[in-house]
Amino acid sequence: MLKNLIALGIALLVIITSSAQQTQAFTNDLVDYNKAIELYKNNQFLAAQNLFTRVKNEAKDQTVKGDCAYYIANCAVRLNQQNADQLMESFVEEYPTSIKKNEAYINVANYYFENGRYSYARKWFDKVDEASIPRGEREKFYFNNGYAYFKAKRYNEAKKYFNRVSTSQKYGSQAKYYLGFIAYEGDEYEEATELFDEVKDEERYSKDLSYYQADLNFKLGKFQKAIDLGKEQFDASTPKEKSELSKIIGESYFNLEQYAEAIPYLQGYNGRRGKWNNTDYYQLGYAYYKQRDYKNAINEFNKIIDGRNEVAQNAYYHLAKSYLELDQKQQALNAFKNASEMDFSLQIQEDAYLNYAKLSYEIGNSYQSVPQVISGFIETYPDNQNNDILKDLLIDSYITSKNYKAALELLESNKSFENKLAYQKVAFFRGIELYNEGDYREAISFFNKSLKEPRDATYTARATYWKAESDYNLSNFEASLIGYKQYLQLPEASTTPEYKTIKYNLAYNQFKLKNYSEAITNFKSYASSTNAEAARKQDTYLRLGDSYFVTSQYWPAMENYNKAIESGTADKDYASFQKAISYGFVDRIQKKIEELNAFVGAYQNSVYKDDALYELGNTYVSQDNTANALKTYDRLLREQPKSSFASRTLLKKALIFDNTGKSNDALSIFKKVAKDYPSTPEALQAVASAKIIYIDQGNVDEYASWVNTLDFVQVEDAELDDATYQAAEQPYLENKPKQAITRFSEYLSKFPNGQHTLQAHFYLAQLYFADDKKEEAIPYYEFVVSKERSEFSEQALARVSEIYLSKKDYQKAITFLKRLETEADFPQNIIFAQTNSMKASYELKKYSQAVSYAEKVLQNIKIDNNIKSDAQIIIARSAIKTNDEEKAKSAYAEVSKIATGQLAAEALYYDAYFKNKDAAYEASNASVQKLAKDYSGYKYYGAKGLVLMAKNFYALKDAYQATYILESVITNFEDYPDVVNEAKVELDKIKNAEAKTNASVETDEN
Repeated sequence: MLKNLIALGIALLVIITSSAQQTQAFTNDLVDYNKAIELYKNNQFLAAQNLFTRVKNEAKDQTVKGDCAYYIANCAVRLNQQNADQLMESFVEEYPTSIKKNEAYINVANYYFENGRYSYARKWFDKVDEASIPRGEREKFYFNNGYAYFKAKRYNEAKKYFNRVSTSQKYGSQAKYYLGFIAYEGDEYEEATELFDEVKDEERYSKDLSYYQADLNFKLGKFQKAIDLGKEQFDASTPKEKSELSKIIGESYFNLEQYAEAIPYLQGYNGRRGKWNNTDYYQLGYAYYKQRDYKNAINEFNKIIDGRNEVAQNAYYHLAKSYLELDQKQQALNAFKNASEMDFSLQIQEDAYLNYAKLSYEIGNSYQSVPQVISGFIETYPDNQNNDILKDLLIDSYITSKNYKAALELLESNKSFENKLAYQKVAFFRGIELYNEGDYREAISFFNKSLKEPRDATYTARATYWKAESDYNLSNFEASLIGYKQYLQLPEASTTPEYKTIKYNLAYNQFKLKNYSEAITNFKSYASSTNAEAARKQDTYLRLGDSYFVTSQYWPAMENYNKAIESGTADKDYASFQKAISYGFVDRIQKKIEELNAFVGAYQNSVYKDDALYELGNTYVSQDNTANALKTYDRLLREQPKSSFASRTLLKKALIFDNTGKSNDALSIFKKVAKDYPSTPEALQAVASAKIIYIDQGNVDEYASWVNTLDFVQVEDAELDDATYQAAEQPYLENKPKQAITRFSEYLSKFPNGQHTLQAHFYLAQLYFADDKKEEAIPYYEFVVSKERSEFSEQALARVSEIYLSKKDYQKAITFLKRLETEADFPQNIIFAQTNSMKASYELKKYSQAVSYAEKVLQNIKIDNNIKSDAQIIIARSAIKTNDEEKAKSAYAEVSKIATGQLAAEALYYDAYFKNKDAAYEASNASVQKLAKDYSGYKYYGAKGLVLMAKNFYALKDAYQATYILESVITNFEDYPDVVNEAKVELDKIKNAEAKTNASVETDEN
C-alpha cells in the first residue's frame, strides 16, 4: 500500500512537472507570436516573417502553426516575394480547417487590388467563399471584385458585381459610373446616358463625364448637344482631352454640315497615339472641299493611303473632283480610276468610271488603251445617258491614242463595237507604225486590211500609196509601180500629204526598173513642182543626171549634175565625178582630163577617188600618154592599195609595159596579180597574158612550171572547167535557183580550185540567202571575203555581216563590219557598216566603242533621220550605262527632235527622267503625260514613266497619287518585272514613311 502511494506520488509529480514545462513553452510561443503580430501591424513585414517562421518551427500547437503560416504567406505577398502565392497555397493545403482560410483569400486579393495589381487580385477573389464573408464586408468585396473584372475588360462579370452595390451608400455612385462606362463601351448609349446623369453632380466624375457625355450625345446623333457639352469642358481640359473633344465637336459640326465651324476643331485633333486614320483625313478634306478650298482638300484627301472602304471611295471621288477644279487632270484621272474600282457606292463608282473614261480620251492613259477604257464603260453601263457621246469619242480614240495594236485587237475581238471606218484608219496607222520600224512585209498586211474596208476615200488612197512604198523597200519594183499608179488614179490622192512626193517616188521606181525615159519625165516633173523639198530636189538632179547618162544623153546629164552641185547636194563628189567622165563621151577628152585631175585634188577623202584615178589613167592610155597613165596608176596603187581597182590597175600597167617592149616588167606584174588576186577574172587574164609573153620568149616550160604553182589554173581541164561553170551560170541568169544551186555545187565539187571558184561561191551564197537559207550561205560568203578583194567582196561582206547580226552573233558580225567600213566603195555600205558596228558594240557592252562609231555616223551629212536617231540613241544608252548622265541628257534631247515610234517614247521617258533629277517634278509629270497620250502603245516606257510620275508626286507631297500609281504598276505590268520590282521598292519606302503619321497605312512592319 505504501509502495503504491509512493509510486502514485511520483507519477503525479512527473505529470505536474511536464505540464508546467508545456505551459511555460506555450506562454513563450504566444509572447513571440504577439511580437510578430505587432511587427506585422507596423508594416515590418520581413522582421515579422522571420519571427513568425521561428515561432512556427518551435510551436507544438497546430493552431499557432497555422496562424504563423498564414502571416508568413501574407508577409511574402507584401514583400513581393516570388514564392508568395505558393506560400499562401501551401497554407490552405496544410491547414484546410483554419478559420483564416477565407480571410487569407480576401486579404491577399485586397492587397493586390489596393496596389493596382488587378489580375493578381482576380486570382484570389475567385477563391473566396462569398457566403463566409461577414455582411459588413460584402459590399467592399463586390465592388473590388467588379472593379478588378472592369480593369480586365471583362465587362459582363464586372456588371454582375457593380449591380450588387449600385444602391450602396458608399459604393453606389462609383458603381453607376463604371456601369455607365460599360454601357458606353458596349454602344448602349441610352443606358450609359441615364447612369452618367445619376452621378453627373459629383465633382470627382464631372470632368470625365463631360467628355463621355459629349461623345455619347455625338453617338446618339445629338450633335448640337455634343457640341455644347464639349465646349463647356474644352478650355479647362488638358491637351490630350482637348484633342479628343476637338474630334467630337469637329465631327458634330461636320454631321450638321457646318463645315466652316468644323474645320478648326477637326484640325485640333491629334489622333490616336499621334496618328490620324483615313476617316480623319477624309472629314477634314471634305470640309475643305465643301468650302471650295480645293487645294487644302487635296492636301488632306491625298493622305488617304490603302483605303478599301466606303469612306476611301468617297474621298478618292472628291479628291478627283478637287483635282479637276484645279485643272490637274492626270491626278484626277488616277483618283477617278481608284474610286471606279470600288463598289461601296454604286452611284459614285459609275460617275467615277465615266469621268475616268472622258479624261483618258482627253489626256491619254498609261494603264489601258483609251478605246478599252471607253468601250469598257459602255459595256458596263449600257443605259448611261452619256453613251452616245462616248461612242463618238470611242471612234476617235482609236486614232488619237496611237495605240493601234491594242485598238485593232479590240476592234477585231469585240463585235458589239464594230466600226468599219475606225478599223480602216487604225489598220492604216498600224501599217505606218510597222513601216517606220522597217517591218515592210508586216506593214503590207495591215495596209491590205485597211484597203478591205474602203470607207474613207482619203485613207484608201494613203494605204495604197504606203503599200507601194513598202513594196519598193522590199525591192518588189513591179508591184510598187502598180501601187503608185493606182494611187495616182484615185481622185482623193491629190488631197493627201503623200501627193507632193509621188512623182519623185514614181521616178525612182522607174529608175530601178531601168525605165529611164519614164524616170526622167517624173524626176523633171518633181523638180519643177513648187513644193519640192530641198534635199529631194538635190537628189532629183543627181538621178536625172544618172538617167540621162545611162541613156547616153551626156549634155543633159552634165547639166543636171551641175544643178545638183549648185544646189549644195551632199553628193557633190559623185556629181563632179559623173560630170567629168561625161566629157569623155562627148569627145571633150582634154576637158575630161582636167575635170578628173581637179576632182582628185578637191576630194581627197571621197569614195570615188580611186574611180577617178583609174578612169584618169585609162584616159591617158587612150591618148597614148603612157607616162601620165603610169604615174596615175602608181598614185592609185600607192594611195589606195585596198581599192577594188587595184588588180585591174596592175593589169593596165602590165599591158602598157608589154606594149612598150618591157615584157619582163609586164610579166612580173602579171605574176603578182595571179598571186595576190587568185581566182579573180583579173588573175585569169594575167595568166593568159603571161602565157603569150612566155611563148614569144620561147619559155613554154617555164610557163608550165609557173602555172603548176597556181591552184586556180588547171591547164588540161581549162575547157571543161569553163564549160561546167557556164552550165551552172546559165540557170542562175535565167532565175532558176534550184537548178543553179545544184550545178554550182557540182562545179565546186569537180573544180575546188577552178578558175571560176570565186564567182561560184558568191553566186551560191546569194542563192541560199535569197532562199532564206542563211546558215548555208555563210561558208560561201566567208570564202569570198577570205580572198583578195574582188568585185564580189563588198557585197559578200555586207551579206555575211547582216547574217551574223540577225543571229545576234555580234562578235563575228563586227569583224566583218570593220572590214566593210574600210573596203566599201558604196557610201550606203559604209553607213551600214558604221551603224551596225555601233549597235553590235553596244550589245557587246563596249560602250566607248559604240559611242565612237555613233559619233562617226553623225558626221556623215548624207544619213537620214532614222539613222541619226539610232546613233543618238546609242550614245544616250551608252552614257546611261556608264553613268554619264549629262551626255545621255544631251543625246536624248537630240533623239527627241527626229525620232518616231519606240525611240521617241524612250527619248520622252528620259526627258521626264532628267527633269525629275533636276527636281522639276511638275515638268517631269508633263512629259510622262505626253508619253501616255502620244505613245501609249509602248507599254514598257509607259510603265517606267508611271513609276517616275509616282516619285514626282511624292516629292510634291502627294502620297495618295504616288502610292496609287505604284500599286497600279504592280498590278497591271507583270510583263515587265524590272519595272514592277522598282515600283515595289518605292511603294515600301513611301508606306513606311506614311505609316508614321497615318494609322490606316499597313506595312510589313505593322
